[in-house]
Amino acid sequence: MKKMKEVPESDRPREKIAKRGVQSLTDTELIEAIIGRGVKNRDVRVIARDIATMLQDPDRQIQFGDLLAVCGTGPTKAAQIMACLELGRRRYEPSGALKIQKPEDVLQLVNSYREKPQEYFICISLTGAGEVIRSRVVTIGILNHSLVHPREVFAGAITDRAASVICVHNHPSGTLDASPEDVAITRQLHEAGALLGIQLLDHLIITRTGFSSMKEKGLV
Repeated sequence: MKKMKEVPESDRPREKIAKRGVQSLTDTELIEAIIGRGVKNRDVRVIARDIATMLQDPDRQIQFGDLLAVCGTGPTKAAQIMACLELGRRRYEPSGALKIQKPEDVLQLVNSYREKPQEYFICISLTGAGEVIRSRVVTIGILNHSLVHPREVFAGAITDRAASVICVHNHPSGTLDASPEDVAITRQLHEAGALLGIQLLDHLIITRTGFSSMKEKGLV
């Protein structure tokens, strides 16, 4: 096999993408274009061939460690390949999970709590693509007061390896106004999430007749 520097410039992967389109590349060439270069004593074309061979098994779930095991593939190259695989999955192979893109998307998960006579505090954990992993009731309050602590909210999210969370609680009183306690706990959750690397995307208040987004009100 020729080394990349021995291949005519017009036939190199990145040049072929520019001139002929990405569809003209083989799987190996696509990987060559992604990782860019090889390492001492191991050309990029050889590394790309080994990775392409690994990817040919449709039943194999490629992990970061699998790529690191390929000679010449360090953390940077492995991360580049994993990122491309995940981007492709998100773009062309939707998981079927509910994807949250706006506050209204959350409502179908929490509609059953709108008319509860007690206050329910719910945490929804999400992937980096905004897909719902799980929705949990964190606490159940009495009448119009629910006590919640950041450790209870984020305990499940950590288990889920969530990238972010959305919190929701109902107001049996019917008011959509955030109380001082609502604002205080939202700030605590935002700060705790920042420390944990799990972003609080929003905190919704729901009632029988509507909902209110604390993010839209500038409180998150």
